[in-house]
Amino acid sequence: MTQAIDTSIYSAVTSAIQAEAQRILSEGQVSAVVGYAPARRKGSAQPVVITEASDAGKLIFSASCVNNLAVYLTKAKKEIPKNGKIGIVVKGCDLKALVGLMGETQLKREELHIIGVPCAGVLASTFQPDKALTTETIAPKCRECDAQLPQGCDFVPPQQPVTQALEKKYAAEIARLEALTPAERWAFWKEQFSKCIKCYACRQVCPFCYCEQCLCDRNKPQMVETSPRPAGNTAWHIVRAMHLAGRCAGCAECERVCPMDIPLNLLNRKMAKELKELYDYEAGFEIKEKGPLSSYDEKDDQSFIK
Repeated sequence: MTQAIDTSIYSAVTSAIQAEAQRILSEGQVSAVVGYAPARRKGSAQPVVITEASDAGKLIFSASCVNNLAVYLTKAKKEIPKNGKIGIVVKGCDLKALVGLMGETQLKREELHIIGVPCAGVLASTFQPDKALTTETIAPKCRECDAQLPQGCDFVPPQQPVTQALEKKYAAEIARLEALTPAERWAFWKEQFSKCIKCYACRQVCPFCYCEQCLCDRNKPQMVETSPRPAGNTAWHIVRAMHLAGRCAGCAECERVCPMDIPLNLLNRKMAKELKELYDYEAGFEIKEKGPLSSYDEKDDQSFIK
């Protein structure tokens, strides 16, 4: 049975974000604020960068604010002023990305003014942004979110999100795949990867794909075939999943923007589950310089070496 998700706080959250942005810009605490603004379609939202206090009224927060704005602070993006502290509006999953980038020395905490958002969830699809947020329209990632109220921010509106227990679709699908034979799992992912058209939208939207030139774009030597063919597709997605293991914030932006509906966040969550079980490690709100796949110890299990 479809049930409505309570988003009544979003209007007050919008007002609080606007007031905070106006304050920090007028006081010169930041040179810019990265947030959300209304887009052209009714009810939709888009990322925006404001540099004047008078523009603070443009900022909003609604169920259509799906983008992970952390990507705009990486070297891969050039839209943000490089002088002065930057303000940024973040949901809990976005904050995990910021923390990960800090751990990888891509960002410095003292150079950010973080505005956290009490979030009850966002829409799964932005093609119908005027839809109400319900148990059917909510993004799958929000069903398993444990960070509706971001911690450690410079400012968080006082409103408390109303949350409810929802079926964890990723967890259920991972359990289903784990129950299959290796051959059946391989057939599943082979079919998914075969749909890839190598548009690289997943890479462009990911905060952790911050290299100005991706290794997979190089052709001397060529690491991964760039044309959309089965072997190259599989190599690309496996390399990317391993590259994100222990780093992925679970924002699911890669899956949202994929035009071929490849369940990329399902793969990333499976990798996160493996790292939790094998190393008791998960990406979160603690700044860590190295994850389990980039740190080594003499006591590490070496049974895999044959």
